[in-house]
Amino acid sequence: MILALIGALALVSAASMLVLREPMRVALALITTMTALGAVYGLLGVHFIAAFQVLIYVGAVMVFMVYVIMLLQLREPAGQRRFSKWLIPGVVVGAALSGVLGVAVSRSGNAPVTTVTGTSTFGLVQFSSAFLSQYWLEFELTTVLLVSAIVAALAVINVSRRTQAAAAPAASGEATRG
Repeated sequence: MILALIGALALVSAASMLVLREPMRVALALITTMTALGAVYGLLGVHFIAAFQVLIYVGAVMVFMVYVIMLLQLREPAGQRRFSKWLIPGVVVGAALSGVLGVAVSRSGNAPVTTVTGTSTFGLVQFSSAFLSQYWLEFELTTVLLVSAIVAALAVINVSRRTQAAAAPAASGEATRG
């Protein structure tokens, strides 16, 4: 019952990200979704993944995103459309993915359940060893990719602000002449 409630919270907060307008509210909805997913992982017994979910995604990535939103002071201009032009294609793709997921779940209900038996377990020591020896390059490349994406976003917003600032005096000059 608790798992279903937390799953529903994750679903509602994820869906609210599609309809909220303020970037800070969308970020808070994403934080709620990630925290709820961490709780789901914890309830399913994968405590290590739950801790990583909360520490990395909620604690680091989302704090960084909230910092960028506060730094850029993103506000929605008045008179802008409520939804993006990508809403309808997004709903169609979401419905298609939900259909595929539903078909996959319905087909797996008839499949025999196999359990993994054996003495090998994948614990913290194995995860740490694999992470630091095999996957460290992918982790570092992801970090560089995220930082470069944020720098690119800052550059695009800076150019956009310069263009708007250059167009604003011209528009106000035309308004006073006309």
